[in-house]
Amino acid sequence: MNQPTAQSRRSFESALAELCAPTLARVKPASLFRYQPAPGVDLARRVAHWDAALSELGVTVRALKTCPRTGAVLVYVYRPGWLGQILADPAVGAFLEQEGYRPGDAEALLGQLSRRLCCQEDFPHEIGVFLGYPLEDVVGFIRNRGRNYTYCGYWKAYGDPARAQQCFARYKKCEEIYKRLFAGGTPLRRLTVAA
Repeated sequence: MNQPTAQSRRSFESALAELCAPTLARVKPASLFRYQPAPGVDLARRVAHWDAALSELGVTVRALKTCPRTGAVLVYVYRPGWLGQILADPAVGAFLEQEGYRPGDAEALLGQLSRRLCCQEDFPHEIGVFLGYPLEDVVGFIRNRGRNYTYCGYWKAYGDPARAQQCFARYKKCEEIYKRLFAGGTPLRRLTVAA
C-alpha cells in the first residue's frame, strides 16, 4: 500500500483537531466525522496510529463505517470511560433496548451500532446517545422526526433551549481555540486532555 502523504496526514489530523476538539478537551464524551481519504491513502493505518497515540490519554479513535463505493469513513473519537458511564445509565439502557439493542457493555453496544450503520437502510438516530447528546434530545428527535425542536445547533435540542445554547457555545469556543492552536503548530497529543 502507498504511504500517506504529509498533506493527507495533515488533513486527517486537522479534522481530528477541529471536529473532535470538545472530545479532545474532555468537554464532550464523543465525536463523529466523515473523512474522505485521498486515493491510495491507508486511512486504517492513520486511524490505528492516532488510536495508539491518544489511548494512553483516555481517547479512542476508530472507524465505525467505511463506504464501499467512495471509501469515505465515519471516524468515531471517544472517551471510553465516560461513554461507558453514559451507556450504563438505566434510562439509556432501556432506550437502547427499545431501539433493538441487546444489553452489553460499551464495546458490545458500539459493535451493534457499527453493524446498524453498515447494514440498515435507515440511519440509526440513537447514535446521539453514543455522542453524548442528552437522552431527551435523542428521544425527542426520533419521536418528532426532527421537527418541533426548541433549539438547533450541533444537534436538535428538545429540552431547555438556554441549556442547549450554552452547551453549543462551549463546543464552538473549544473548536475555535483548538483550530487556532493546531494551525499554530500545537501537536494533537498536547491538545488532548488526559482522562
